Amino acid sequence: MKKMKKTIYTLAITVFFAGTVLTSCKSSSEKVEDAGENIKEASQNLEQAKEDYIKEYNEFKLESEEKITANEIIIAESKESAKIMKKELKADYERRIIELEQKNSAMKAKIAEYNDEGNEKWQSFKREFNHDMDELGQALKDLTKDNSK
Repeated sequence: MKKMKKTIYTLAITVFFAGTVLTSCKSSSEKVEDAGENIKEASQNLEQAKEDYIKEYNEFKLESEEKITANEIIIAESKESAKIMKKELKADYERRIIELEQKNSAMKAKIAEYNDEGNEKWQSFKREFNHDMDELGQALKDLTKDNSK
């Protein structure tokens, strides 16, 4: 959030100075009025960017938590299935369940511990997180598919 604020403040200052340069041919009162409008507009843009970011983050976090909860249900069902398996298959299956459970817990912690570090890092975090969630989801599907054979 801090880097995002810094970026937006930099943008606001740039807009202000650009407005000042562009209005240099105008009278002093017109220049002051235009500069005030530019600052007001930059401030509104800053507030809108903050609101959009917060909304996007909250939606992403909610969706991710829902996926993690769905994974927890699949893991619990898989543990129940393991109880009725033959011994020669059970050990490997339980080991895979434990690995997937640990990965799911790590994903839960990762989304809970995310700290805002600016838009670029946020986009990178989302891309990496979604990739890891997709891999985990596929591994859980493979686990349940292998069990049903």
